[in-house]
Parts: sequence; C-alpha cells; structure tokens
Amino acid sequence: MHILVLGNTGYLGAHVAEHLRAVPDVRVLVAGRSPAADVTVDLAADRPKDLAALLAEAAPDAVVNCAGATGGDAVTLAEVNARGPAVLCAALRMAAPGARLVHLGSAAEYGPTEPGMRVTESAATRPAGPYGATKLAGTVAVTASGLDATVLRVGNPVGAGAPPTGLPGRVARLLADAGDEPDAELRLGDLSAHRDFVDARDVARAARLAVTAAGPLPPVLNIGGGDARPVRDLVRLLAEAAGFRGRIVEAGSGGSARSAQVSWQCSDITAARDTLGWTPVHTLDASVAALWAAEGVPAR
Repeated sequence: MHILVLGNTGYLGAHVAEHLRAVPDVRVLVAGRSPAADVTVDLAADRPKDLAALLAEAAPDAVVNCAGATGGDAVTLAEVNARGPAVLCAALRMAAPGARLVHLGSAAEYGPTEPGMRVTESAATRPAGPYGATKLAGTVAVTASGLDATVLRVGNPVGAGAPPTGLPGRVARLLADAGDEPDAELRLGDLSAHRDFVDARDVARAARLAVTAAGPLPPVLNIGGGDARPVRDLVRLLAEAAGFRGRIVEAGSGGSARSAQVSWQCSDITAARDTLGWTPVHTLDASVAALWAAEGVPAR
C-alpha cells in the first residue's frame, strides 16, 4: 500500500508519517515544499492540473493531508487551510479518484460551545476567528469533493514537536528559557478556558486507522481526548516537568482573542470509537512529558 503524506515536516504530519512507516507492507511517500520530499508540492500555490500530474506519477492508494497553518495573517491561513484542500481534492479527482483521502481538520471549526457539553460531528460550526474559519472551509472542500474522504477534526494536540504558535509549545519554550531560578516569572494570559487535549501520537494512530479502514467512512470524525481540562492544568504539568520554581502570573488580558470567545471545548469521540475502534490511550501527563523531553533541556 502506497500512502502519500502531505505536510510531513509539520507537527502532526511528522507523527503521522512516523506512525505509518511502522505499519507492515506500507510504503510512505512524503510531499511538501522541502527539496527532500518524494513529491514536491505547495498546496498554497500549485495549480490543480500540475498537482494532478505529480499525483498520477506517485499513484497513491491513500493520501493523508496534514498540511496546514496555525499562525499568520488571514491571507496565509486561507491559502494553506482553505485553498490547499480544495486544490488537493481537485487534483485527486483528476489523477487518483479511487484513493482515500484523510484530512486533518480542527475542533476550532466548532467555535463557541455550551460549557459542560461534548460536541458531536453534527453540531453547528461557528468558528471564532480566521483560523477556525479557514479550517472549516478546507473541511467543506473535502466533504463536498465526492472522493472517498474523511476529515479528522482534531482537538488540541499535545506532544513532542508542538510549535510555538500554539500554547503548549509556547509555554514549553518559555519554561526552557526561564530556567529554575526561584525568582523567575512566567507571565501568561487567562488560563481558565477548558480545552480537549489529545496526544499527537493518538492523532497519528487515528490517521492510520482511517487510512486502512474498510469501506466508506463518515465525512467527519472527532479526534480528541473526550474530556475538557482547564488550560491551567496543562501549564501546571509543564511547569512541574520543567522543575520550574518561579511564579506563574495570569495577566488576564494577555490571552488570545479566540480563548476569550471559546471558554469551553470538548468533543464527543463516540463516532471515532464506533467507526475506527479508536480511543485515546495517552494521558495528558504522558503528552506533557513527551513535549518537555523533546525540548532537550537537561533535567534540573
């Protein structure tokens, strides 16, 4: 089985590619802008017919699209998160219409939800900002493509390689810089929001199961931890892993605009369990430990 992974040099893409390489009788081809990629692709700029020619040559049995932007201006987000999946779907229809497409979406597509509720895939989507809106546009392009495709709507991933554009990676970097001085101070925004954290390794396993599942899949599947935890818990666990002895100050107004609008996020993962036989196996403690270990900071 030939599986093409787009965005393999990114955070989740690296986990997905590594996980798939461990599957027997699977050959993983990677696609992206890197000169080292098996297939050189830029979803933000390539024309569908040019991408189709590359896909025809690669002849994948399945494609996993992990390419995406989590930061940048609205134009960058739209080019990568909205245009990219649309171009990929158009190219697949021309070159490999029988290939299964697994696309990584985001729980940010749901936007504000009622506190205490677990959101199912049929819930209304009301993204709170450009990131969620552009990810939702990508999801629509995939689900309306007519391909054998499914979108894994991922919660808040935590694990090795978390980028500084997200809270886990940013806090890990700040803690690494802060050291273990008792008078160190870590100033963050309001940490009272609840998020559905999921280990990056569990996301990779869900992608593998979706690629290899027999028969058609639902258009969207939630992939999360299935529980909402205060962001404060994540920061506390990271501080403990880092041996941080200073003070953590919540500045209130320093949080992101999206966090202020989305105080609660929790996904119902029943459909992924029933369809893929998938449930998360890594705890938040284990995810934080993997993230901190990847920072490469000697134990204090």
